[in-house]
Amino acid sequence: MTTSDADPRPHTDSTGLLARHPLVFFFVIAYAGAWLVEVPIALSRTGTGLLPFTIPRPVLALSIAAATFTGPTLSAFIMTNATEGRGGMRRLLRRYVLWRVNLRWYLFVLLVIPAIEVLGAIVLPGVLASYQPLTLSLILSYPVAFISTFVLGGPLGEEPGWRGFALSRLQSRYGPLVGSLILGVLWACWHLPLFWSGVWTPPTIPNIVMFILMITALTTIMTWVFNNATGSLLITMLMHASFNTFANRIVAPLFPAPILNEYGLLPTLVGFGAVALLLVALTRGRLGYQHYRQETPDRAAATTTA
Repeated sequence: MTTSDADPRPHTDSTGLLARHPLVFFFVIAYAGAWLVEVPIALSRTGTGLLPFTIPRPVLALSIAAATFTGPTLSAFIMTNATEGRGGMRRLLRRYVLWRVNLRWYLFVLLVIPAIEVLGAIVLPGVLASYQPLTLSLILSYPVAFISTFVLGGPLGEEPGWRGFALSRLQSRYGPLVGSLILGVLWACWHLPLFWSGVWTPPTIPNIVMFILMITALTTIMTWVFNNATGSLLITMLMHASFNTFANRIVAPLFPAPILNEYGLLPTLVGFGAVALLLVALTRGRLGYQHYRQETPDRAAATTTA
């Protein structure tokens, strides 16, 4: 298979400020677009109570979902248009539906990712002993939860930005490993207002630290998948939905151990951290970058035989 490490350089002659600093402005717009929605939530009576208004739960849920689109997605389209023009916009949209990748990547994101989360849980003290059989209602509701998470829980709104725009450029500039570490920290910190929203993990120092480390490890794994799937956003969206849905809908009720009630992020940190370290060692930090292909204007949606 032909591979290329080529820099995803602009396909236009634009010399504007946005085009000269694409990564800086991408993250500025992604943060601003989301935080303008989320910070008022965190400051409201629903969150910290610093502002004298309450946000109804349905409005709260829709607002948090909307922030994923007003942040990373909006920023990706603004910056892609500024750096690559209409051709770049079409290429970005094609990657939403780039489905012709090897079956192994579908199996990895839909089956192996949940298995990693289970293994990350059962190695913790007292977790396996707390096992509770899943109810039929939980099993039957999982597909609905998966779809709703895919659309409103972050994957569809975030992945066009984090993987669709930022990762390609970060890898080209800093390499796949360092680029993943940078993206992981920035992606994690983008979520910070949600800790004070009243609907997320409590904003303790251990929870915030665990979340940043977990997201950084997860980003490393997602880079490896993204590269081997030749930049398919569909695969990363499915992976994003898989780890979110399974952790919340299956692992939590499956293992109601006290340690998980106190440190709910610990299983994903342990599981994803171990796998990320293993991938870095096995790929010598390349994370499949030799298989990644930046789509060019005269090439149809890429496929992979990796």
